[in-house]
Amino acid sequence: MPTPQLYIGLMSGTSLDGIDCALVDYAGTAPRLLHATLQPFASALRTALLALQSPQTDELHQAALAANALADAYAAAITDTLAQADVAAAQVRAIGMHGQTIRHRPELAYTLQIGNAARLAEQTGITVVSDFRSRDVAAGGQGAPLVPAFHRGLFGAAAHRAIVNIGGISNVTDLPSHGEVRGWDTGPGNVLMDGWTTRHQGWAYDADGGWAATGAVNDVLLATLLAQPYLAQHPPKSTGRDLFHLRWLDAILAQLPAMPPQDVQASLLEFTARSIADEINRHAAQASEVYVCGGGARNSLLMRRLAALLAPRRLDSTEVLGLHPDWVEAVAFAWLAKQCLAGQPGNLPAVTGAAGPRLLGAIYPA
Repeated sequence: MPTPQLYIGLMSGTSLDGIDCALVDYAGTAPRLLHATLQPFASALRTALLALQSPQTDELHQAALAANALADAYAAAITDTLAQADVAAAQVRAIGMHGQTIRHRPELAYTLQIGNAARLAEQTGITVVSDFRSRDVAAGGQGAPLVPAFHRGLFGAAAHRAIVNIGGISNVTDLPSHGEVRGWDTGPGNVLMDGWTTRHQGWAYDADGGWAATGAVNDVLLATLLAQPYLAQHPPKSTGRDLFHLRWLDAILAQLPAMPPQDVQASLLEFTARSIADEINRHAAQASEVYVCGGGARNSLLMRRLAALLAPRRLDSTEVLGLHPDWVEAVAFAWLAKQCLAGQPGNLPAVTGAAGPRLLGAIYPA
């Protein structure tokens, strides 16, 4: 049996729901997920991170404090994961830390993820690899999405597949059986639905789309949402909370007749489903199978709408391919850490638009 090659992947995404921590063995031909945990954000940390999504007073100071608190939360998640897996920190080669995106402006040649990797290395005694996106942006790329290279190795097959990650923002990886892999952000995933639900219901998210199911899609609102110019752009492209946020939605709603909040929620769910399906039909039309990962895979109403819009293609979650949809991105960042330490590229220029393959990540030794 090969000697284990253990890596940890950390992912805290646009949804701001918490930290996915995955302990992965890369000794074999395919990653083996040994253990994974979700650590929800403490209320104060989530509030601080959400506030940093838009300009505020003294934001440099606030960002530094939030980065420290986030590193502490990452360390706690790692400690819990290793204890539950009965694995010592010394056995882990590296942590792949995505960090929390607080700005993503590739059109201005920058992207910013916080997390204080040095503090995390000190607390865990494990080498940390972070800042995966900056080098790709410096090479003229979008810096996102970075998971298609991982998807290629794990989910590529004889069939033409599309992998859809529905986090706060949704992205698609186009995996033909032969030829170039592509990937891009399609637009909102859960970010608008979650924000609207929290505002009107006090819940973190709309479980299974239950609240959305009580409303009716407003055709005028849906058409206005779908007219957002980003959706018409051709890949490579990426987006985030810098564009899709509740203030953007509020400005649209202010121009329309008042409607029940549940109708807005129904329209937002349809917007997410339509924007994903339209992008697949436009840019990955030959895909015969679609597999979903991320938190959106747990929204049964959203999955039903995607199945209807993408028919006759097969639609399922990545669990049928061997990796639970909750952990795909965390496992991917463990892979990106491994790539960095091995001196291997982590990006796909056809995906991000970078000038060429690049070694991604900054290393903070244990």
